[in-house]
Amino acid sequence: MRPVPRHLSAAAPLRRALTPLAPVSARSRWLLGLAFFVIFVALWTWFTLGGWVSPTFLASPPTMLRQAWLLLTEYGFVKDIGMTVWRVLAGFVLAAAVALPLGIAMGAYKGIEAFFEPFVSFCRYLPASAFIPLLILWAGIGEAQKILVIFIGSVFQITLMVAVTVGSARRDLVEAAYTLGAGHRGIVTRVLIPGAAPGIAETLRLVLGWAWTYVIVAELIGSSSGIGHMITDSQALLNTGQIIFGIITIGLIGLLSDLAFKALNQRLFAWSLLP
Repeated sequence: MRPVPRHLSAAAPLRRALTPLAPVSARSRWLLGLAFFVIFVALWTWFTLGGWVSPTFLASPPTMLRQAWLLLTEYGFVKDIGMTVWRVLAGFVLAAAVALPLGIAMGAYKGIEAFFEPFVSFCRYLPASAFIPLLILWAGIGEAQKILVIFIGSVFQITLMVAVTVGSARRDLVEAAYTLGAGHRGIVTRVLIPGAAPGIAETLRLVLGWAWTYVIVAELIGSSSGIGHMITDSQALLNTGQIIFGIITIGLIGLLSDLAFKALNQRLFAWSLLP
């Protein structure tokens, strides 16, 4: 058997990556993802240090790193990060506590779905930021207002997506459970909820990412702490290095939480990944 030329064997992973629906290895996935960031930072460095963009409008990577060090060591940015994470978790957990039982009920019982679905669908299209003036009047500019912005932005999305997931249960499993003597309650607790659990977990993972966009909007108005507050202050000072680092911090925290959520889902619902 003739050996495969080295240049052809090296190009094989690239060919697989460009083949429609062809799986790639975990190592190739990490390398490709890392390559994008390397290219992005290289272009960013070239445009800023090469004089193509004014530092007033876009700081260079070295400048951003210097500003990041100042934020972390002198300006108490760690506390701002902690406050933002707390607000996201509080609003998201509150939204999930309301949306999960309501979404399951809507997916399982068509009468409940007919009653709530028009209102939930209507509210789903309302931007959470539009409620900020009302929430400031109702709850002031403290923590409650910011948590409620995240709650409003998340609860209707979770409710409708959970309802769709639960309502998409396989009919043959439901009929089989009835045949084996299960009642209405047993159908919900032993068929619908277990079958929809992986989809519900994936819904929570996706909406958690959206919650981060709501908290920054909430912190831009009437806030004295948080990542959004720091970004607003940096804008007034035209400090684009701090603004960029704040945005990168949000992305990193969101990415880490997403990876943790995905790993937890894979561990809890490993059976759903079987072919």
